[in-house]
Amino acid sequence: MNARAALLALCLAALCALGPGRAGAQELVADLSDHLIAIDSEFTGTDLLVFGAIEGEGDIVVLVRGPRSSVVVREKARVFGIWLNASSVTFDNVPSFYALATSRPPEEMLDADMRRLNEIGLDQLRLEPEPGTDIADIADFRDALVHLRQKIGLYSSEPGKVSFLGPRLFRTAIHFPAAVPVGRYTVDVILVRDGQVVQSFSPPLTVDKAGLGADIFDFAHNDAALYGLLAVIGAAIAGFLGSLLFRRP
Repeated sequence: MNARAALLALCLAALCALGPGRAGAQELVADLSDHLIAIDSEFTGTDLLVFGAIEGEGDIVVLVRGPRSSVVVREKARVFGIWLNASSVTFDNVPSFYALATSRPPEEMLDADMRRLNEIGLDQLRLEPEPGTDIADIADFRDALVHLRQKIGLYSSEPGKVSFLGPRLFRTAIHFPAAVPVGRYTVDVILVRDGQVVQSFSPPLTVDKAGLGADIFDFAHNDAALYGLLAVIGAAIAGFLGSLLFRRP
């Protein structure tokens, strides 16, 4: 931890070295404490430090979104005492992870149109059903999707706090839970001034598996047929050995 703090101090010192001559071209610089989050068998979650510096006045928005995919949300209905799947809605282009941190409440910095354009706030997240969906209560399905993601820690319920260390330096911590999906993440650090987005900076971030778990994951995806066959053989052997161990004399 001391080594990371020392590294952060050096990075912030380097950011402070931005001279006034560069302010017109680059008013925002930002970086991450790590550009790779490695998930192994002992991974229980981690905090990612986002830090940087600005020229002049302004507010900061940090937005982190995970890989996007289609998600099906199903409604359960009780039929003759049995819970069954009823109607369903498929949402396209849904971020698997969403976290937000701001130096001030988003509604105090940007109007609704700008927040919607940049997906700043869960209420502004673009969760659109696939074309042709004909269900009246789309909002209920959308709310259910957000609630489920919040329940497992993949969507932050409230924006985190971006803290300024003096007039120029800022920092915030984004928490990644144990269930965080792997893939390439989008990190947007946005400078806001007078209700407008002045500049943005997007440092790279990847979440990936490491160790034996990564090898098994790659094998299962690259050689799915062989992996399935080995899994069946392994299960059969385990069942046979179990029957021998627990056979009555």
